[in-house]
Amino acid sequence: MENSKNTSAVQLLRNSLDTFLAKDMKGWSALCAEDVVAEFPFAPEGSPSRFEGREALYAYLKDYPGFIDVKTIPALKIYGTDDTNVAIAEWSASGVVIGNGNPYEMSYATFVTFRDGLIVNYREYWNPQAFQKAMSGGSFASE
Repeated sequence: MENSKNTSAVQLLRNSLDTFLAKDMKGWSALCAEDVVAEFPFAPEGSPSRFEGREALYAYLKDYPGFIDVKTIPALKIYGTDDTNVAIAEWSASGVVIGNGNPYEMSYATFVTFRDGLIVNYREYWNPQAFQKAMSGGSFASE
């Protein structure tokens, strides 16, 4: 995947979603700056909503593919902004919860800021009730 200082924020965000869909959490983390801040403001109660640093974010995401098998991103719109370092995505993921076979259908709004071709701020909004219903009482990375 291209990860260059000259690549647009829109393309960098698209690359990150392609890496996510490939279930390459180590590769996705490598798209982040060492000092990345990731925020999930609507994380379910008991789940962390903020991570600081690439290693902390990778520790949170590394087992994600073992819980949820995202098979497709059926809807994707990525928008550039007045700030050339920021892109916004409206997207959805479709797959299966591995532990119970439930369908996983989720819509997201993601705001990403890049510096030198790397993610420095990642903020993602999604529906915690839909997540909990899909997980059927299971939890992902609760701390």
